[in-house]
Amino acid sequence: MNKEIENTTKDTKTKKRSPMNPIQVFLLNFLIVITVIWLLFGNIVGLINAPNSDMSPNIKAKDLLLYYRLDKNYKAQDVVVLEKNNTTYIGRVVAAGGDTVEISDSEKLIINGNMVSEPDIYTNTPRFEGFVDYPLKLDGNEYFILADARNGAEDSRYYGKVSADEICGEVVAVIRRNSI
Repeated sequence: MNKEIENTTKDTKTKKRSPMNPIQVFLLNFLIVITVIWLLFGNIVGLINAPNSDMSPNIKAKDLLLYYRLDKNYKAQDVVVLEKNNTTYIGRVVAAGGDTVEISDSEKLIINGNMVSEPDIYTNTPRFEGFVDYPLKLDGNEYFILADARNGAEDSRYYGKVSADEICGEVVAVIRRNSI
């Protein structure tokens, strides 16, 4: 028993204190936290304010959006942040590579010859004459993206196909900013 106490006493006597003072430890920890945050928000996720009400009523102007940058396999109904012609847009993927997109004279969205039922979209989908020629065939890494507020919104009817490289990421969270 005395040997155990003696060994424990020796162990505590041989432990050395850190050569850094508490301020240096705090600064080192602070630097590590800042580096992790920088890596996280610089490479994995992003934050952006919704630039306009093109995605209304689901996303309103000035809502804070958190988007995930790493996944590049987008599918129909994914809401994405994209950069086209040095402008940031928010939109919903309606068609991906290999699909053919058509907008009928009766303002209905048609993908691969089938009319698309969009229960969360409250307006018709008018064509914007003079911008995109229909039917539009998408190549492998291209997407057709529409805003939820279809009347007057700037989306693929205005700027055309969107390549995967132009998509910043998929929106994973929306934080409402009412009167902030």
